[in-house]
Amino acid sequence: MLSSNNVSTPQQQQQQHVRIEGHDQQVVASLPTSSAATLSIAESKELTGLTHECGVFGAIACGDWPTQIDIAHVICLGLVALQHRGQESAGIATSEGKCSKNFNVHKGMGMISTLFNDDSMKKLRGNLGIGHTRYSTAGASEVVNCQPFVVHTAHGAMALAHNGELVNNESLRREVLGRGVGLSTHSDSELIAQSLCCAPEGVSEHDGPNWPARIRHFMMFAPLSYSLVIMLTDKIYAVRDTYGNRPLCIGKIVPINSGHAGNSTETPADGWVVSSESCGFLSIGARYEREVEPGEIVELTRKGYRTVDIVERPDFKRMAFCIFEYVYFARSDSIFEGQMVYSVRLECGRQLWREAPVDADIVSSVPESGTAAAHGYARESNLEFAEVLCRNRYVGRTFIQPSTRLRQLGVAKKFGALSENVAGKRLVLIDDSIVRGNTIGPIIKLLRDAGALEVHIRIASPPLQYPCYMGINIPTREELIANKLNAKQLARHVGADSLAYLSVAGLVQTVQRKHVASGKPTGHCTACLTGEYPGGLPDELSW
Repeated sequence: MLSSNNVSTPQQQQQQHVRIEGHDQQVVASLPTSSAATLSIAESKELTGLTHECGVFGAIACGDWPTQIDIAHVICLGLVALQHRGQESAGIATSEGKCSKNFNVHKGMGMISTLFNDDSMKKLRGNLGIGHTRYSTAGASEVVNCQPFVVHTAHGAMALAHNGELVNNESLRREVLGRGVGLSTHSDSELIAQSLCCAPEGVSEHDGPNWPARIRHFMMFAPLSYSLVIMLTDKIYAVRDTYGNRPLCIGKIVPINSGHAGNSTETPADGWVVSSESCGFLSIGARYEREVEPGEIVELTRKGYRTVDIVERPDFKRMAFCIFEYVYFARSDSIFEGQMVYSVRLECGRQLWREAPVDADIVSSVPESGTAAAHGYARESNLEFAEVLCRNRYVGRTFIQPSTRLRQLGVAKKFGALSENVAGKRLVLIDDSIVRGNTIGPIIKLLRDAGALEVHIRIASPPLQYPCYMGINIPTREELIANKLNAKQLARHVGADSLAYLSVAGLVQTVQRKHVASGKPTGHCTACLTGEYPGGLPDELSW
């Protein structure tokens, strides 16, 4: 038997293809990479300003099995659409729906495009499956922490993929270890998987495992933060924490000739998918159905999906969906809470003009993250929108450079200035956020060198001042520039004529505008902006 701790070779293999039968894990194929690749991943983790942690995806075919739908390819394309949520590692696990001891798994370090090829996809044939793409938050950037995690219970194999970070992972770890269960990693995902392997006290399982009861028991012990996809032999469970902190939604795979997405209600389903974001649904022939509600446990089978349980949060606690999904993390064509992310970002730009107007000739953005807000700012101010920066797509990400000076030079290489649009102009430059403040200064210098008369910076979110304990890699308070310099000081520091942020109240108002109009209850986590954590600080938690 080959344990997961022994996957690496002296050449540092970064991929593994595993066909799991009983407790054996056989490495079928692997691709070596150099130690430099591992170093660059570690360096990027250390130097990055702001990263998300994970994306999860699941798919199951309806009707007769074996299905004509290529489930593995559906999941792979779904993960490609979620690649912005994690680029360190990825994996897919599939089941044919017949043998509880037989899952196909392929996972490893790197991007989706380098991990999956024709050979690996052929070995992932199945009627259902789940996938994962990852940035590490809890657990190091290593092959052993790649997901989905597959564990073996008394009732067969179970695969799990997780987005988020358990705020009470230490107490849960003690509880699992206290049952005599060994853990091979420091990943929250393995911890969740092992906690689901034992039946809770008082739950009868004479007729087989009661998975909803096991999931409920875990959710009562760990209220946040997670969205989960859990695969068993012939079904998938989609689970969202009681605060709704991490996103999760359901889509319907429809026949190719189904036409417009708005007609999908009456269209029979060829299958069902569940995903961290809806952005990839159209590209795989799926239509957005709805979100998984906070605390909801959804069961997906070949017959469809149904809610099997809803775990309520305490009455005095509000929903706490991460507001930075709207600001930064999500792809602009995703839908959260019944509204498209692009529309919210556009409205943030409008609100930013109302709060921080300025006399200028043109409005532009740091591409592409600030573009939607820049269009909103331009429309509300009746100023012209014009592109002023041209991105060089063949330059590596600036945070992998080994020093601040080289990172700043990297910014200069990453962008070129459209001097005809800039020369002699007073411009407003919109960006979505400022983390460390290392990159905006060189961009301002680039624009001034191209002839800009004035450069006014407007940030379509409030200043980041606090770390996140719920799955977002935000630097320490000491590293966040907003804790060192106020807006006027930062403007002088980066060489801008002025600098202003969107207020917390303005951001919340913009995000909740549609919900207030409909009367639908809502709530958002603003901990990284205000220091108000939905469950308190981790060391203050009582569960």
